[in-house]
Amino acid sequence: MASFVSAIIVAAGGSVRMGIADSKQFIPLLSRPAIEYTLSAFQNCRYISEIVVVCRNQDIDRIRTIADKNSFSKVTALVSGGDSRAQSVRNGVSAANKNTKYYAIHDGARPLITVEEIERVIEAAFETGAATLGTSVTDTIKVVDGFNKIESTPLRSQLRAVQTPQVFEKDLYRFALENADDNLMNFTDDCSLIENMGGEVEVVKGSRENIKLTTPIDIVIAESILKSRNG
Repeated sequence: MASFVSAIIVAAGGSVRMGIADSKQFIPLLSRPAIEYTLSAFQNCRYISEIVVVCRNQDIDRIRTIADKNSFSKVTALVSGGDSRAQSVRNGVSAANKNTKYYAIHDGARPLITVEEIERVIEAAFETGAATLGTSVTDTIKVVDGFNKIESTPLRSQLRAVQTPQVFEKDLYRFALENADDNLMNFTDDCSLIENMGGEVEVVKGSRENIKLTTPIDIVIAESILKSRNG
């Protein structure tokens, strides 16, 4: 019997850098709202048992309408986000099914994720307990001081740009969440929670197409990728 996997879709962030008043989740990509692509990929993944969407209060009805319209039957709950990403994830985890064995935590603003990528990182988490998608870094990265002066140059071969989904065994993740204490708001991704308690996270090869919608240029890139996928 396959393990029960709950997808936690974090879609509660603002759109300050995007420069729009509306949520990024509703940005049209080839005439479809971005969140629709995200939900579709998780709906069609054989390992996903349910989908919990964490969003802003004012977005709940719109996302529910999108889920109903597209028959995204795995969407079981829509819950309000918190004051930080970490708190939003905690709200989503709290709404997950009691039978959950693994959490697959994903940024709602990464609509180009594919079913194959989701399956690959979940399979790695089944083996190791914690896994994330990531890509090799092609640019040379510099560490700078408080005056913007270069201090060091990390080995590029050891650097990864980490993406989502990030997948964790339930008890491991909950233990890490509880031990974050007052530092919870300082964690910008969920792998950091595991690292904080001395745990290991396997990085699974991802795709550079799995971009996050952050600034207006990302919309142009996302639509270009979708057009190429459509042939």
